[in-house]
Amino acid sequence: MPDRLPPLTALRAFEAAARHLSFAKAAEELNVTPAALSFQIKSLEEHLGAPLFHRLNRAVELTEAGRHLAPGATEGFATLRAAWRATQRLTDQSSVTITAGPAFTAKWLAPRMFQFAEAHPDIELRFTASLKLMDFNRDEVDVAIRFGKGRDEGLYSTPILQDWVTPMMSPEMAKRIRTPEDLVNATLLHMDDVTDLSSDANWSVWFRAAGLGVPAKRGLRFSHPDHAIGAAATGAGVVLGRICLSERDLREGRLVAPFPIALTTDSHFRFLCPKGSEERPQIKSFLTWVLDQAKDMDRFSEGRVLVRAADVPG
Repeated sequence: MPDRLPPLTALRAFEAAARHLSFAKAAEELNVTPAALSFQIKSLEEHLGAPLFHRLNRAVELTEAGRHLAPGATEGFATLRAAWRATQRLTDQSSVTITAGPAFTAKWLAPRMFQFAEAHPDIELRFTASLKLMDFNRDEVDVAIRFGKGRDEGLYSTPILQDWVTPMMSPEMAKRIRTPEDLVNATLLHMDDVTDLSSDANWSVWFRAAGLGVPAKRGLRFSHPDHAIGAAATGAGVVLGRICLSERDLREGRLVAPFPIALTTDSHFRFLCPKGSEERPQIKSFLTWVLDQAKDMDRFSEGRVLVRAADVPG
């Protein structure tokens, strides 16, 4: 039996009809007449030497042969479309699609975007705020900014930010909380987000690093760190704030961080993209800009005592 593939147009017609189980809907999707689509499928059946559909009065059903062919045809066209879109992106010099976590996008990236737009008016940035793992081809993403220890085999990966946490509060609350010991009776805001920074560098660890006792369990709990930071800015309590999410509030005076001890972990923010893509002009420009912005945050580390959370005695 010859293994030469049938015409691509015939396979495409079959795949659409098998997905919709309707010649009319498949023809509408492919922008052809039902008669033209039926002709393509008939030619495919002649090429195979067996029917692919049972033609009923008002519907069609896949035959056994059709059921065997349909999944591979759908997967094949999906792979082909993904490869075509990825190839198109390689020729696109004017846009970058970036995925980053919702909190990081809202608190760190978005407030800075006007600066990038002013410096690079010819480059359009598109954002997908998500923490899910991305497939660069399937999800049509050029760059991912992720937080963690990094297991980035097969990708270009470079660190861009070292995050740390320290007690932060409103300026009004800071008038009453002048020493670390004052935190013992303060309302503490707890973050229960999924990052290992919030789970490893928590209030219990900070209290031990500061030579204090066990922190009170009372207080408010938040599943999103940016919500906890917002609550602290309104005076609801003291948050163990992440610098990457709170630096704008510190810069503009909504929060203060009066105590020097700050906790770090081995996790960091990384800039990820397919290998070789880092040399594409618009991605290279975006990476350079991100690194410059990250370097500008060094001022917040001045005078801090950065303590690795894992080194704090239990």
